[in-house]
Amino acid sequence: MFEHLLFGNLTLNAIPFDVPIIMGADIFMIATFLLVIFLITFYRKWPYMWHEWVTSVDHKKIGIMYLILAGVMLLRGFSDVVLMRSQQAVAAGHSAGFLPPEHFDQIFSAHGVIMIFFVAMPFMFALLNIAVPLQIGARDVAYPYLNSLSFWMTFAGAMLCNASLLIGKFSAAGWLAYPPLSEWYYSPTEGVDYYIWSLQIAGVGTLLAGINFVATIIKMRCKGMTLMKMPIFVWSALCSMILVILAFPVLTVTLALLTLDRLLGMHFFTDFAGGNNMMYINLIWVWGHPEVYILILPAFGIFSEIVATFSQKKLFGYTTMVWAIAIIAFLSFVVWLHHFFTMGAGADVNAFFGIATMVIAIPTGVKIFNWLFTMYKGRIILATPMLWVAAFFTTFAIGGMTGVMLAIPPVDFELHNSLFLVAHFHNVLIGGTLFGFFAGIIYWFPKAFGFRLDEKWGIGSFVFWVIGFYIAFMPLYVLGLNGVTRRLDHYANTQYQPYFITAAIGAACVLIGIILQIIQLYVSIKNREALRDRTGDPWNGRTLEWSVSSPAPLYNFAVLPTVETLDQFWVNKHQHHTEGTVHPKDIHYHPIHLPKNTAAGFIIAMFSGITGFALIWHMWIPGIIGLLGVLITWIARTFSTDTDFYIDAETVRKTELAHIKEKV
Repeated sequence: MFEHLLFGNLTLNAIPFDVPIIMGADIFMIATFLLVIFLITFYRKWPYMWHEWVTSVDHKKIGIMYLILAGVMLLRGFSDVVLMRSQQAVAAGHSAGFLPPEHFDQIFSAHGVIMIFFVAMPFMFALLNIAVPLQIGARDVAYPYLNSLSFWMTFAGAMLCNASLLIGKFSAAGWLAYPPLSEWYYSPTEGVDYYIWSLQIAGVGTLLAGINFVATIIKMRCKGMTLMKMPIFVWSALCSMILVILAFPVLTVTLALLTLDRLLGMHFFTDFAGGNNMMYINLIWVWGHPEVYILILPAFGIFSEIVATFSQKKLFGYTTMVWAIAIIAFLSFVVWLHHFFTMGAGADVNAFFGIATMVIAIPTGVKIFNWLFTMYKGRIILATPMLWVAAFFTTFAIGGMTGVMLAIPPVDFELHNSLFLVAHFHNVLIGGTLFGFFAGIIYWFPKAFGFRLDEKWGIGSFVFWVIGFYIAFMPLYVLGLNGVTRRLDHYANTQYQPYFITAAIGAACVLIGIILQIIQLYVSIKNREALRDRTGDPWNGRTLEWSVSSPAPLYNFAVLPTVETLDQFWVNKHQHHTEGTVHPKDIHYHPIHLPKNTAAGFIIAMFSGITGFALIWHMWIPGIIGLLGVLITWIARTFSTDTDFYIDAETVRKTELAHIKEKV
């Protein structure tokens, strides 16, 4: 009895010793983890890692940790792509390929979950953490401790998702886990439970981060910065985070109801027992479609910053851009049903959601034309961020066009659940979101690390990414129009094989692009002195984030800026009133109040991960321990009084003098 309470359903049989591919991946992951542990121990970096990173509440360091998490999970998620495309390239006719159907189902489910929740979302929060406080003239986010907790909850969710590769199985019910496939009757193993708890834990972190950034943008703006003087990236972040606050509770409740179905035998989504699985699909897409815009809106903000900077002009149509972002955010909540036009809701309902989906293309088109008008007669600098913007224009245009096609209910009836749909949403999410985040990372990299990324290797990775993308996904449009459904691990018609082989070649090109990005990072770190930003203005920057040194100091601004107009720093530069005009000796400094580092966020997240793992395997004793650990740490942090410190005015003055000397 005690053994069952302690270990639940977990046995040695949960480790897939009989599957060579999984065991190979497991060995690689464990070896990499042990190598990292060895290197930290060998170089005696544990105190540094703990005090400077694990317990940090500095938004810039948290942004860097989000960036590292997203990069690692990109490699994990793309490994699934390599397996899927390789399987589809060979599994034609009488060949069954090298992946069993059940394993293939787990791979495509994990790929969707990882790329949305643990690649795109961390990339987004990395850039929000790095840029937003600097752009609004704030010293940190509104709730620094909550920011740390948000990251570590996301990290715990990602690690729980990865744990399914080592112990047990992941969900085979797709990345949205539709019932009845995700119900206990059809998925009696732990796979769907891994899916539920990794998303529940990460989802709490995302919701807290959304609340934090809305509070930061509303309440922490510097003096004079009204809403209509905020940079466009801040506007896009605000609208995105409002969507997070409204949408993620729906996901949490939906997965909680599915958990009750599986864990306690309830029947919210089981048709045969009085439930309704279409209710799940409605709820999941009430969250799922705003999620697309949660990701794309910050990318739109990044494009706005980059186009203006590298065209060396002010952004065309600032007010219309703000309204376009707000309208897109609103409309994103009234189009969810276009994901299942085939459910039989009737012509009136389908017509409403079809028209709403087409209408959302209007404000998106407004933004495209504003960017083009910004570039018109500009002195364009074709640096790598601008190259990603150029690739976005064509790629996203194709994705938008095919999206409007799918918004027509009769067309959707033909193309629903086909590879045409797969190509469409990858067109939007990669060509829009991921390209935007890559551009933003390169653009703001000096602000986070103090040196640029190498341009030569950056151009190489860009070329392989874009070419590989088109080779990988254009054949899927053709296959989808020919009626080939998604998620096929095998197909009988060998005439489709050349298209799948072409798609696999495209995935290989993207893999080369990712490898070149890793090389770019290595070369840039190795040559960081040559690439170091000593001007504080590496990209001819426009907004407030460039008015501080690169990388920004712990406190961001020695003296909080005052804003009188839109693009204040740009105006100051053109009036020759640069930050160097006033010498630090002539400024009256005040002590700066900052929060102390805390381990509470890390500890709560680790106990949350233990609780989630225990609930997956019905290990009740570890589950109770994990839950008590969360509550005790939470209460202890609540009653803690030693949570802040001051940097005295003289230290601030000396730091600013050091920055001036470094630039000179």
